[in-house]
Order: sequence, then C-alpha cells, then structure tokens
Amino acid sequence: MSRLPPVPVEAAPTTPITSQRAAAPIRVLICDDSFTVRSIIARILRAEPDIEIAGLAADGEKAAEALRRGGIDVVVLDVEMPVMDGLTALPKLLKIDPSVRVIMASSLTTAGGAIAMQALQAGAADYVPKPAANQTDEFVREILAKIRGQARLRRQRAAPATPRPPATVRATPVAAGATRPAKAPRLLAIGSSTGGPQALFGFFRALTQPLRVPIVVTQHMPPVFTRSLAEHIARLGARGCTEAVDDELLAPDRIYVAPGDRHLAILARGPDLYVQLTSEPPENSCRPAVDAMLRSATAACAGRVLAVILTGMGQDGLRGAQGLVEAGGCVLAQDEASSVVWGMPGAVAKAGICHAVLGIDELAAKVTQIMNSTP
Repeated sequence: MSRLPPVPVEAAPTTPITSQRAAAPIRVLICDDSFTVRSIIARILRAEPDIEIAGLAADGEKAAEALRRGGIDVVVLDVEMPVMDGLTALPKLLKIDPSVRVIMASSLTTAGGAIAMQALQAGAADYVPKPAANQTDEFVREILAKIRGQARLRRQRAAPATPRPPATVRATPVAAGATRPAKAPRLLAIGSSTGGPQALFGFFRALTQPLRVPIVVTQHMPPVFTRSLAEHIARLGARGCTEAVDDELLAPDRIYVAPGDRHLAILARGPDLYVQLTSEPPENSCRPAVDAMLRSATAACAGRVLAVILTGMGQDGLRGAQGLVEAGGCVLAQDEASSVVWGMPGAVAKAGICHAVLGIDELAAKVTQIMNSTP
C-alpha cells in the first residue's frame, strides 16, 4: 500500500483544557514517517481529555526541532524512518531534554524486537508494537497506560524531592509469619508487564550477588520480543539468561524468560527443577501468565519460592501469590512510585500478602537478604 507524503511537525487539534482539571495535560509528540500510523495514534490520543498532542513529525530531525521548543512529556518514536531513524534520533532527543520519556514504536518482527530492546538499553523508557489500521482494544489500553505512566514518572522526578519513608514492610501480612519463608527458597520467580523491561534491567543490574537458585521470569510480551529481552538481560553481565526451552533443567543463578505466547510452568523431578512450556488457555487474558508460573512453582517447590511482582497492568500474579503465601512462600512487590503502572504489584500489596513493597532499586538487596538469611 502506498504511503501519503510525510508531513512536517505541526500543531494538532487538542481537547480544550478546562479550569477544573487539576493537572496539566500530558503533552505527546508523535514521530513516524507513516501518515497512517500517525493518524491512528493521534485519533486514540485525541479521545483522552488528559492528553494533548504537542505535534506530529515524520522523521527524527523534525522530532528534535519540536522537542527544542519544550513542553513535551512523552515522544512516541518510530524506529525505521527516512532522514533520521529512531535509534539515531533517540540520543539526540535525550540530549535536548534528558527528562523526556521516549516510547519506541516497533514492528512485531524478530528484528523489531531486537531494535526495541537495543533502544531500551540506550535510554528509551518503553516500547509499543506498531499499530494496525484496525488496532485492538489491547493496543489502545497499552499505549495509553504507557504514556500516562511514563509522564507521571517524568513529572514525579522533576518535582521537588521529599523525604522517602524507610525501605521497610509496607503491607500487612495476610497472617502472622506467612510472608517470610521458614526455609531457603528453591526458586526466584519474577512477574512483570507494562514497563517491565526497564524494571527487569534495573533489578538485574542491582542483583550483583550470586544466587543459589534458578530465576524464572514471566514478562507479558509478544513472542518475537522475549528472545531479544533474554539476550539483553544476558548482556548486563551478572549472569546467564536465555529464553526458556521445554523440558530444560534449571541451573542455579541462571535466568529463564518465558517465551511469548507460552505459559512457563515448573516441574520437580527429585531434587531438580525443570521447565514445562504449555499452550493452555490464557489466564487474565495473558499467555504467558504470572499466575500459571507461580501456581506450578508453588507445587513443584512445596512453597519454597520467592516471588517478585514488578510493574504491570491488571492483577496477573495475585492468585498465584496468594497460593504461594498460603504454602509458606514469600512475595515482594515494586512500589507505586517506581512503577509505570501499579496494577500487578498494587494488587498483591493491597491484598496484604507482601513481605515488603519496595522501589525497584531496593528489591535486589531485599532478595539477597532473604536468600542469605534463611536456612
């Protein structure tokens, strides 16, 4: 299908701002060489009263020009563009405004997944798959959640610093002694969704101490992206990381990422733990699902699991975490201040089953402490 000629940066019609609105609207710059993609994203954003389109750009140079004028919270940036592509534009945009949050728009291909992960390592805040002309409700929810979450983090970090409460338990246990393991965990299980890749990068960079147990990760992500995610986690250098393979023996201090569109389950054979990948129906509209991972891990390890629930929409992981705590396991959750979306971690925190609710920079230290303090 032929494309219409790209348009220059332009002011876009916006929803009128009323005096009743407490916060300034989120200002978004859309940068994509495809007129169709710009139109789809603009149509979604114009329907939201708290979001304002700051401009439309057809290439990275035009995006840089718009950003220099200031007042932009979030840039939705295409990867492949003429004149200046997204990866070339990204460092230039961050140099112009280090606080701007850049969300990469990437094609759902193996190359697209690799480029998206590369952009995250280079400073992009998040990514979204390129929308189709008949974009789904899921895409609309995803892009709006990421724009709102990234804008909140940007403004939060720009606000005057206030003393932060000590990093202690911030949720009431469901029952006395239910949230601290009596025995050392046999497995570290991590669940994440919206905003998860950057949270995982931060967590694993901080987890510098070797662990005596395997690490499994369920991140809600398309199939072509999970392998690239695993490769980029491995490049952080602390430990090996691969996309999980069916019937694979889990090794200590190694990370296994659930493949997109497959549930990751844990099986015990004697003292050893193995991966089982299944195509069972989605849970919480997700496959892979955190609940499926935690439920199987709880059974395989007789409750000796340490679970960490990171940023994400919805409440996937809540039921699995409840069952884990009832079996004697331990749950940690990312706090609201550092989460892009406090859905998944908020659900387990509000349920009162967390040993601690901590910032992303504090979770690794707590994991190490728990692993080293249990017999």
